[in-house]
Amino acid sequence: MIELARGNARVGILPETGGGLAFWRVNDRDVLVPTVDPNLRAQQGVGVAAYPLVPYSNRIGQGRFSFDGQDFELANNIGGEPHSIHGNAWERVWEVVQEDPDRAILLLDHRPDTDERKAEWPFAYRAVLSYVLDDQGLNVELVVVNQDEKPQPIGFGFHPFFSKSDATTLLFHAQGVWENGPDGLPAQHVATEGAWSFAPAARPVRQLHLDNCFAGWNGHAEIDDPDGGYRIVIEADEVFRHLVVFTAPEKPFVAVEPVTNMNDAIHHPEILERGLQVVPPGQRISGSMRFRLVDDRG
Repeated sequence: MIELARGNARVGILPETGGGLAFWRVNDRDVLVPTVDPNLRAQQGVGVAAYPLVPYSNRIGQGRFSFDGQDFELANNIGGEPHSIHGNAWERVWEVVQEDPDRAILLLDHRPDTDERKAEWPFAYRAVLSYVLDDQGLNVELVVVNQDEKPQPIGFGFHPFFSKSDATTLLFHAQGVWENGPDGLPAQHVATEGAWSFAPAARPVRQLHLDNCFAGWNGHAEIDDPDGGYRIVIEADEVFRHLVVFTAPEKPFVAVEPVTNMNDAIHHPEILERGLQVVPPGQRISGSMRFRLVDDRG
């Protein structure tokens, strides 16, 4: 693990565990909650507070898809599900290419040169991940380059686990949300009204059960913890037009995930704004997000 520091903030980075974060603490309090998920087998029981999603976010139904006239089958990489989930970058060891007191840059080259690597993802890519602490909070940037000889579909995002208390609220605006079917995949797109609305008024999250992808997100969200006296303001580039929210009453966190693509996007070419980009050889896509900590204690 490597550590970044800026003022009263500390960030632990886990290059050997998918390039994820071990923690983000301010004044010795966890802003992000280290979470052990035994279903994510590649994390091997390590507590992870956030991790990158490359080269797709969320699920690919049954781990199978067709692209450009070819059929592909991915390895099942999460326990208890028939689907492949969150790409393969979180399963891999990343290389640290720059380390400064308040910033770090990590690199991952994926080559599908073995059967095992092909089952992770059948196209070659390079991912660059940067973490920067500044006086306002934490900045995260992702760059994904198609290093294959043919076009490939690419999506990406970031999966942070924010600390949750009884008073925590969530505020964001999106045009719609995907309701899930019994298989956990998107089944129906509905407007963000009533129980699906998180704007203009913030919603308490303590008792919510959510594992849904919101579409047409405007790139702004706020997680307010009145008991702690602070808010997290998320600001994401326009490429992140989807927001996945996961929480349950028994969980000590709310996951608020800026992502480019809808869940199972590879199977929905009829959705013009599905967020999955077909990237030509040698080309790249990128995006940044900022997690700004606002102290409301006066």
